[in-house]
Amino acid sequence: MRRRTVVKQARVARIAIIGGGKFGEMHLRAFSQLERDGHATLVALCDINEELLARRREQFGVKGYTDFREMLQREDLDGVTVVTPDHLHRQFVVACLRAGKHVLVEKPLDVTVAGCDEMVAEADRAGRILQVDFHKRFDPYHRQMAATVASGAIGRVLYGYAWMEDRIEVPRDWFSHWAPKSSPFWFLGVHMVDLIRFCTGAKGVSVFAAGAKRKLASLGIDAYDCVNARVVFDDGSTFAVDTSWVLPDRFEAVVNQGIRIVGTEGVIEVDSQNRGAEACTAAEGQQTWNLGFFLEERGKDGAPRWSGYGIESIADFAHNVNFILRGGSLEQLAGKYVDGREAREATRIAVAAHESLQTGSLVRCAP
Repeated sequence: MRRRTVVKQARVARIAIIGGGKFGEMHLRAFSQLERDGHATLVALCDINEELLARRREQFGVKGYTDFREMLQREDLDGVTVVTPDHLHRQFVVACLRAGKHVLVEKPLDVTVAGCDEMVAEADRAGRILQVDFHKRFDPYHRQMAATVASGAIGRVLYGYAWMEDRIEVPRDWFSHWAPKSSPFWFLGVHMVDLIRFCTGAKGVSVFAAGAKRKLASLGIDAYDCVNARVVFDDGSTFAVDTSWVLPDRFEAVVNQGIRIVGTEGVIEVDSQNRGAEACTAAEGQQTWNLGFFLEERGKDGAPRWSGYGIESIADFAHNVNFILRGGSLEQLAGKYVDGREAREATRIAVAAHESLQTGSLVRCAP
């Protein structure tokens, strides 16, 4: 009788999520899909909102916790994703790294340079991945832009313009309770300065910023409506970065965004909001669809399938953890994801921008 050959199944990344809100749902989608495809195990979700937690547990069939420390103690985890308000990132990231877990955290890494440095030091001590989700880098249009700039086709970069604007529903309806602790530049601007760095490789030197508090203040939300910054980089280029989150409810998309880079030999512009797909219905009015960021369909088995660079950027963390689990090293992964040191660059610029808002003067970025 011939013996059966048993192939041992390699362990796949066991992942938990801290924060089940608007973008936490994106993480739940990404990891539940990876689990169905055999690339990860979605172990647990932690959120202090018991009603939301119950809803997500039913939606995704995941174990729930209201205390993240209890979750870290009880569950066998390889990685944790942190999807909390920006100003709360540090406490969760540090605790997870000290518990020996790889970590993915939503941008920005922290709202202080010192906080970034603390998290980077903890990741170094633990020998674990500290990855930051700057998903603009996964947009194929932006990748092509970065590759074209790197090729030298547009010569030396001279200047550019980046803009990102949200409809007012974002600070008013999504997270009015912590919008006063954030700003359009923290929420949106860090995306764009990271994208500029992705395309040019340059580091911020100084920032002048101005902003206004009018519309949100009238709604009882003490937060900037807009922050407009001019950033000087160490390659001699200058970029204007405009951010706001008070576009009207009837604006055709939740996000209006794009980037333009001008060099000595050429120019590149990407309209990241209008990719050419438009619709108008009696119920919804005019709409433009950014299907490259997120698309929901049904698979052959009838289960939901999610795609787009918003999903891909989250899934990349699981692939990196799996690489480590299968014998790879952090040194081999170096430069292949946005780590804490790279993410610190966006925080340096944002901190300087907010200091400029307060002082009304040009501010040099921290070392």
